Amino acid sequence: MVHACSSVTRAYQAALVVSAATFLFYGLACLAADGMKRDFARFGLSHLRILVGSLEVLGALGLVVGVWWWTPLAGLSALGLAVMMAVGVATRVRVLDSLAQTLPALVLMALNAFVAWYLLVRPVP
Repeated sequence: MVHACSSVTRAYQAALVVSAATFLFYGLACLAADGMKRDFARFGLSHLRILVGSLEVLGALGLVVGVWWWTPLAGLSALGLAVMMAVGVATRVRVLDSLAQTLPALVLMALNAFVAWYLLVRPVP
């Protein structure tokens, strides 16, 4: 059983690194990139772009800082990012985006839900 536990731990570590890096990148892009400005306008959510970008950057920082300082911070950051991606998926469905356009949000939602579960809910052996 130790092997399975260590596999889950490695999956958690990989998910956390991928999520933190991705949200840092996309959060900064959301704040500055013209493509993101166009996407938010297309969604009818231009007024939320700065807020979303800021929350993505803060979520990424919460994942990293939380792992080293206070684990519940990382878990809550992951939970918040998962909820934000659920809203992102709903938004993409609402504007009739393709599965390929929606898939990144779905994957990031699942990754962050897994990280949140690992840090906040999982039974510790």
